Amino acid sequence: MSTKTFTIVGAGQAGLQLGIALLGDGHAVSIVSNRTPVEIAEGKVTSSQCMFDTAQSYERELGLNFWDEITPPVEGIAFTVPHPAGDGTKALDWAGRLDAVARSVDQRVKMPRWIDEFIARGGEFVIGDAGVDDLERYAASSDLVLVAAGKGEIARLFERDAEKSPYDAPQRALALTYVNGLTPRAEHSAVAFNLIPGVGEYFVFPALTTTGPCEIMVFEAVPGGPMDLWKPGMTPEEHLATSLHVLETFVPWEAERARDVTLTDDNGVLAGRFPPTVRRPIATLPSGATVLGLADVVVLNDPITGQGSNNASKCAESYLTSIREEAAAGGAFDDAFKQGAFDRYWENAQHVTRWTNALLAPPPPFVLEVLGAAGQFPEIAHRFANGFDDPRDYGTWFLDPEGSATYVREVAERAGVGA
Repeated sequence: MSTKTFTIVGAGQAGLQLGIALLGDGHAVSIVSNRTPVEIAEGKVTSSQCMFDTAQSYERELGLNFWDEITPPVEGIAFTVPHPAGDGTKALDWAGRLDAVARSVDQRVKMPRWIDEFIARGGEFVIGDAGVDDLERYAASSDLVLVAAGKGEIARLFERDAEKSPYDAPQRALALTYVNGLTPRAEHSAVAFNLIPGVGEYFVFPALTTTGPCEIMVFEAVPGGPMDLWKPGMTPEEHLATSLHVLETFVPWEAERARDVTLTDDNGVLAGRFPPTVRRPIATLPSGATVLGLADVVVLNDPITGQGSNNASKCAESYLTSIREEAAAGGAFDDAFKQGAFDRYWENAQHVTRWTNALLAPPPPFVLEVLGAAGQFPEIAHRFANGFDDPRDYGTWFLDPEGSATYVREVAERAGVGA
């Protein structure tokens, strides 16, 4: 296998993971970032990453799991729905254990360390904004250019795929709040997911941030609804106060856990909104050269299912497999390769997108029924929890009316209920 030259625009989960893997295969790799490691470490939080075992396994294979021993484990998924009467009680409340723990490492901690590792392993790290002219230059000097980040003119190069993107507007107003002092769950640690029909969602889970262990609060408000309260220009203190007000109003049991919280740091807050979008994977430059989109550039899901960093890791791994096959065959990384690499990734990513988009819509009766059954049958709760690691499983039961009814009936029969 001959040495190839790769340029990756974007120093996030996917770009760095793929770049480090390609270095390990003996290739020449450059990564372009518009921020230095110090700027990343000292900047605002960028995500609410919670990575499940499959994604973590790719990091372990590359020797990039530097924080396993100090990151608080996420041991399960807890699910709660408030009673529709609004009396502060719960209509549904159950939890399922994960077969392998999930972990969340703040990207302000992870990416600077990974950049150092990328450089130490022989990669070239370039600081600067990448515009179209830069992409032209990279395309002329590289066997393959991958775009894992981009705004403005670069982002517009990748065309929205309307067939794969049912939404053209934000479906949730998002807010992140990194805190210390949250009371842990009594049973086991978990992503504590609260579904508030017609209002939005709130979930919270343990993580590692720049100041040590913490909890990440994630708010998903229906735009224009009663939970859509975070405004541009809020101070960190106002952001936290708004977060606590939302808990008191809609999920008082979570407010009780948060009585003594403080912000981890003034940069531990974020608010915004974006439309979930799938884009065509190949962008054509004015010269006719083409580049390949990676991770969020081509498949951007709402964070409601917590799959962003997992998707990025899985995209990097999928592309790595495709690149290895093409390099071994002496291929030219042409447009057929680029489309094929994306298609291979989409075979799995489509299930995440379908599941995520389904949760953004009002839940149909059969979904509420299967969620209710999970509170009665631990087997269902366990399967639901572990679907976060492999969302392909949801299509056969959770997202299918007949499949869910059959599955619940079979579980009930095994449990001797209704026999």
